[in-house]
Amino acid sequence: MPVRTQIAYWGIAGLGFIALLWVMGDVLLPFVTGAAIAYFLNPVVMRLVAAGVPRVLAVAALMCLALGAVVLAGLLVIPAVIAQLVQFSETAPDLLRQAQAFLTQYFPDLEDTLQSSLATMGEAIRNRGADLAQGVLRGVSGVVSALVFLVITPVVAFYLLLDWPRVMRGADDLLPRQHAPTLRQLGRDVDRAIAGFVRGQVTVCLILAAYYATALGVVGLQFGLAIGVVAGLISFIPYIGAIVGGVLAIGVALWQFWGEPGMIAAVIAIFAVGQVLEGNILVPRIVGNSVRLHPVWLLFAVSAFGSMFGFTGMLIAVPVAAAIGVLVRFGIAQYQGSALYRQE
Repeated sequence: MPVRTQIAYWGIAGLGFIALLWVMGDVLLPFVTGAAIAYFLNPVVMRLVAAGVPRVLAVAALMCLALGAVVLAGLLVIPAVIAQLVQFSETAPDLLRQAQAFLTQYFPDLEDTLQSSLATMGEAIRNRGADLAQGVLRGVSGVVSALVFLVITPVVAFYLLLDWPRVMRGADDLLPRQHAPTLRQLGRDVDRAIAGFVRGQVTVCLILAAYYATALGVVGLQFGLAIGVVAGLISFIPYIGAIVGGVLAIGVALWQFWGEPGMIAAVIAIFAVGQVLEGNILVPRIVGNSVRLHPVWLLFAVSAFGSMFGFTGMLIAVPVAAAIGVLVRFGIAQYQGSALYRQE
């Protein structure tokens, strides 16, 4: 088959995939989530099977543990985080007014600029907090959709984990025979990139979220649980989690612990230790150095896919970004090995 015809077929397949996400994004959300859970847990199932545990038993036990962890988080952590986020959005205007008074006292030339800027920022945060509260209420009112998501997602994850070897064999049988070896190698490279980054970075984010939330709670920082969880969960983009969480935590610490430099220093130390822990222990040991995904590329992928396809797009943004990175490196290698590059 001519190369141009092959490119046309693959282009049509890609456009069909994008159209499917665009039209059925909300419908696909539980299925995509279930597939992501299955992909995340499959290595653990494989280790249990290699140790002699029947696959059905290994999948059932692992799903029970995962569901127990989700239920525990839903009952204990998530409501408290949402409540603190809403409370923080309501308190933000007062915090900014106090910051304005402090800066105006020491920098009187900036009074007009600070007054307009901080007032606008405070109202924006308040409005976002109201939107968040309304979104939570809308989510609670949509009981049917929530129940469908909670029922379908674990079922999809269970059956995919159970049939994972069969699914992989079926996908391999569908590969074009002429390009099967190359596609298998690309698939292994994509899997290595996704596994190294997604599985590893998710684990790092959860560890950092637990660390920041616990440490900020121990020092008694107001809104510490919400700030710590947010800082940990957005740490998949290097430095962003620490910068956002650090700015919020230090700002609240200055307001709450003004006149207590030891407590303010403790909050700063928490994020300094978190950065050392992330950069020197967690990321090298869990994620590894073989995953080459630039932070700017990740930020663009999450923003673009989230804007186009909603939450479903955000779920697939990082895997798709990793796959595109592998394909781009493959294309560059092919180009550098071609006569066009070498001018032969």
